Amino acid sequence: MNIILDFLKTDNFLLLVFGGIILLLILYIYNAIKLRKVSKNYSKFMEKLGNGNNVDEMLRAYIYEVETVSNKNDEIISYFEKLDQNIAKCTQKIGMVRYNAFKDTGSDLSFAVALLNEYNDGIVLNGIYARDMSNIYAKPIEKGQSKYALSEEEKEAIKRAVNQQ
Repeated sequence: MNIILDFLKTDNFLLLVFGGIILLLILYIYNAIKLRKVSKNYSKFMEKLGNGNNVDEMLRAYIYEVETVSNKNDEIISYFEKLDQNIAKCTQKIGMVRYNAFKDTGSDLSFAVALLNEYNDGIVLNGIYARDMSNIYAKPIEKGQSKYALSEEEKEAIKRAVNQQ
């Protein structure tokens, strides 16, 4: 242990440390010069590859555009999902039955029309035609059923609407 401590106190140790520092400094300068040359060559290569434009900058711009398009795409998907939800509530299914309500009237001038959405909710309209009057009745429909009594024609109109593709 004393040998090592004595060596550390000598001038030879200081010269050895100073030589190591000089060697490391030379290696650092050499690496810095090489790195600068490689960086210049890389820049020139990228410009040649991009026909005068820097490929690195072009790639960054394209990545930004792709991210922008991706964000817009997400907005569009969200918009269409909301639109699908709204459309499901709109009238999509229509069933109609024409019939002759009274024997003394000609043709099938009376009708029953069911107007339903995707969930089979909506209304059924029943128009009854007679020679001296005409009446239209409306009944709410929920899930293909009504809490009011339905005529055979109204049931048929609902059935036709529900079975539509």
